[in-house]
Amino acid sequence: MKLVVVSAGLSVPSSTRLLADRLAAATAGRVPGAVDLRVVELRDLAVEIAHNFTNGFPGRALSAAIDDVTSADGLIVVTPVFSASYSGLFKSFFDVLDKDALAGKPVLIGATGGTGRHSLVLEHALRPLFAYLRAVVVPTGVYAASEDWGVEGLAERVERAGGELAGLMSALAGSSVPGPTGPSLSAQAASGAAAVPAPPSSGAAAVPAQPSPGRADGFHVVPFAEQLAALRS
Repeated sequence: MKLVVVSAGLSVPSSTRLLADRLAAATAGRVPGAVDLRVVELRDLAVEIAHNFTNGFPGRALSAAIDDVTSADGLIVVTPVFSASYSGLFKSFFDVLDKDALAGKPVLIGATGGTGRHSLVLEHALRPLFAYLRAVVVPTGVYAASEDWGVEGLAERVERAGGELAGLMSALAGSSVPGPTGPSLSAQAASGAAAVPAPPSSGAAAVPAQPSPGRADGFHVVPFAEQLAALRS
C-alpha cells in the first residue's frame, strides 16, 4: 500500500518533519505487507505552488507531488501553526488539488507549535478543511508543542493515531464499497422487489394514498432525489 506524508515544515531540521516521520513509522509498522512510503516537502514546492496559482499549470515537481497524494492509500499531513491556524503554504498546496482528489481517502492530521495553547488547531482548522475535501479523517489527531518532545504522552498519541490510520487503510483496501445508488432496477425486478412509483410530474412529491407494501404504518418513503426531480420538472 502507498502511504504519503505531506510536511509543511520550513526550517531544517524541522519539528514538523520530525512529527511527520514518527507518524509515518507508527503507521507503516501496522500496515500488513509492504508499504510504499513517499514524503512531500512543501518547502521545496513553494515556488511551483505560487506559479500554479498565476498560470494554472503545475511544474514537474508539483505535478509529481499531486500524483503521489491523489494515488495514496493513506495520507499523513502535518503543518506548523501560524497565526493560530495551518500555514499558508500548507493551505495553498491543498488549494491546487482537484476538489474531488481526496474524497474517501484516509487522512491523519498533525500539527506543531511553540505552545500547547494552539492544540485546538487540529479541531478548529485542519479537521474542517479535510472534512470539506471529503476525506476520512482518523479520530486521533496529534499536536506537538515544544515542551511535548521527550516527555510522556506524545509517543502514545503517535502510536494510537498511526494504528487508526493503518486500520482504516487496511479496511478500505480489502473492502468493496457499493455504489451510492444501490441495486439497479433490473436487479430489483429480478429479485421480486416492489418498484417505487415515479413522483408526479409537477408539484412536491406527495405520500401515496395507498399504503406501501411491506410497511405496517401505511407510509411510503420517497427518496429526496425523486422529490427534487419532481420539483424541477
